[in-house]
Amino acid sequence: MYYITDTPRNQVMSSDTSRRKVLLGLGTAATVGLAGCGGSEGGESSPNGTETGTEMDDGTATETADGDMSEMAMVRVAHMSPDAPNVDVYVDGDEVLSDVEFGSQSGYLEVPAGDRQVKITAAGDESTVVYDEAVTVAAGTAYTVVAAGEISEGADEAFAPLVLEDDNSAPAEGNARLRVVHVSPDAPNVDVTASDGDVVLFDNVPYGESGSTEVGSGTYEVEIRPDTSSNDGDVVAEFPDTSLEGGQIYTAYAAGYLSPDDEPGDEAFDLLVKQNAGSM
Repeated sequence: MYYITDTPRNQVMSSDTSRRKVLLGLGTAATVGLAGCGGSEGGESSPNGTETGTEMDDGTATETADGDMSEMAMVRVAHMSPDAPNVDVYVDGDEVLSDVEFGSQSGYLEVPAGDRQVKITAAGDESTVVYDEAVTVAAGTAYTVVAAGEISEGADEAFAPLVLEDDNSAPAEGNARLRVVHVSPDAPNVDVTASDGDVVLFDNVPYGESGSTEVGSGTYEVEIRPDTSSNDGDVVAEFPDTSLEGGQIYTAYAAGYLSPDDEPGDEAFDLLVKQNAGSM
């Protein structure tokens, strides 16, 4: 097993948000941007190497439009709301994804740039709408729309999609790019560590925010901890076989409930690692 061991605990990198600091220990250092709900992450991104009209893990996708790619954006959807049923997704009134289950992430869909009306409903029941709002997307840019939060009345984190701008540029040779998105409604701010806490990948990440970095290829033991000033909180979940290939791009969703017995859904906490289709 490959462990990250080459960076001391006191090496600090700056983040894109003044409230956050990120400690990286991966041989190749990179700044981790922490983007809030509805914000964007990273700089200009390219959809090169991505697939369009691909299938969900558990659902279907349909191309929404044809046209000049210079006028198109790339959009994919991830279902990470732990108390929501399977869902259908509509863009400008057309159903583009159907029967999407919790934990799924679609391939990229081509959509015209501009304001797109995104509607999310219970699968097979268009009258049960959990979201219906305009989402603005820019030409030549790739996005992930994450269905996050809870649909239950009185929920701590109300259902609201997170719109994240994706960085699909090629990572440095021998590296993978890893993004972590915190969408566990009952989890506190978290630290994401490796090597039994010796390395801190992401520090003090609150619900609804995300960060990305480049890591050397290999198999990692990843730990999720409640945030502490010294990044040594008790491990609430560990994932010993997180394999990342060089040249690939991944998004890892910290999703589900830490205490499902006390919550409106029974999806237990997990780190759901998704590889971008066709990333170079």
